[in-house]
Amino acid sequence: MLQDVALGDRSLADYTHLVGRGLVEEIRELAASLEGRRVLHISATAFGGGVSEILYTLVPLMRDVGLDVHWRVVLGREEFFNVTKLMHNSLQGDSQTISDQQWEVFEAYNAMNAQSLDDDWDVIIVHDPQPAALKAGASNHSSHWIWRCHIDLSTPNRETLDRLMPLLREYDLSVYHMQQYVPDGMDARTRVIPPAIDPLSPKNMALSPEDAAFVCQQFGIDTDRPLICQVSRFDPWKDPMGVIDAFRLVREEVPDVQLALVGSMATDDPEGWEFFHETFSYADGDPDIKILNNLNNVGAIEVNAFQSQADVVMQKSLREGFGLTVTEALWKVRPVVAGNVGGIPLQVADGETGYLISSSEDAAERTTRILADPELAKRLGRAGKERIRDLFLTPRLLRDWLRVFQGMDV
Repeated sequence: MLQDVALGDRSLADYTHLVGRGLVEEIRELAASLEGRRVLHISATAFGGGVSEILYTLVPLMRDVGLDVHWRVVLGREEFFNVTKLMHNSLQGDSQTISDQQWEVFEAYNAMNAQSLDDDWDVIIVHDPQPAALKAGASNHSSHWIWRCHIDLSTPNRETLDRLMPLLREYDLSVYHMQQYVPDGMDARTRVIPPAIDPLSPKNMALSPEDAAFVCQQFGIDTDRPLICQVSRFDPWKDPMGVIDAFRLVREEVPDVQLALVGSMATDDPEGWEFFHETFSYADGDPDIKILNNLNNVGAIEVNAFQSQADVVMQKSLREGFGLTVTEALWKVRPVVAGNVGGIPLQVADGETGYLISSSEDAAERTTRILADPELAKRLGRAGKERIRDLFLTPRLLRDWLRVFQGMDV
């Protein structure tokens, strides 16, 4: 059932000029005592969303510093992912609850995947709720088990969380993006580790202005006119309709502005298509609103180009585990207007590296301010990039995981 994910190579040395020799040397020293340790990451999907993007870099870097690391994804049919999407939303505060029959589906697919787990590992890291019940059926395959949470658990539907908690308490350690995500009732076996982006990936590597403009032109963007862009899944928590509302308000002041809503359709998100079509309908055929996804040939380079070309990057999230699309935009020296939720305030210092907002009206006002003041846009963008360099690049994340392994005596 569990499927291996094929990965390329990464070299830690390639990041030295971006993060500094001191961090690279610290990582090498930590890794020396962990050489050969067998680590398995398990997630719901290898495509779409921040978890897979992190692992495509983190796993090869763990290998580069001497660990024996693998990544596998669970298999499931639509009935399983329908339940886990409902679970995801419920854990982030949606009022819908999960029926006993749906819990049985969740547990059955986890049990089937657990049965296919082979080999012995020093540590298994299970990412997010979808495979959270794996340990119950495969605890003998690893000396240490870690549950890695990537979602916002600050205001959960308590009924769903309470049903999940006995499974989570079985893990030796659970890791969260922020302290406020740690559920009440978890004991001291928790750690807080923010995520990070890979600055050398195709999605984040430096593109020339000419290349970024050329790519955007292929999707009907007029690169002589201002552009607002939001990159995210088509998900109610990302509020793309609220972005469209903000865009329409901005256009009253800046008539030639354009909007690009760019997202990917993930394999573990069956409601994504439904919400994509709702968003498309809400745009009402407006030629200045481009709604694009990976089935329009939008991949990592195209996302990079849209973020690099944008005069303002918006992330009007209502809930947000962390907001790696904010990290990406700040790294590209873009001014960001984003929801004051989840991990976004860790990145966006209001008025310094961008603006935090709580409504479409606020988003429109801040966006209009940036579009009217190119020097403000440059100042916000430069400060944002340095914040990301200091705190949210993958080598720092690698160091934090090595510290966890040492602390657990892996």
